[in-house]
Amino acid sequence: RAHRALEVGGVIIGDAPSYRADQMPYGGAKLSGVGREGVRSAMEDYTYERIMVFTGVQL
Repeated sequence: RAHRALEVGGVIIGDAPSYRADQMPYGGAKLSGVGREGVRSAMEDYTYERIMVFTGVQL
């Protein structure tokens, strides 16, 4: 039950952080100032989403 109340990026109970898969997010939460690591987080940091709408243009 305690893990639901924690507001952290991740928690390891009863073990040492010796394994991390690339798809696992790693890093701070809220205003920690650390940011996040991992493939998905890096892609989101370096990606600027936008939309382009073409009307009446033949592609």
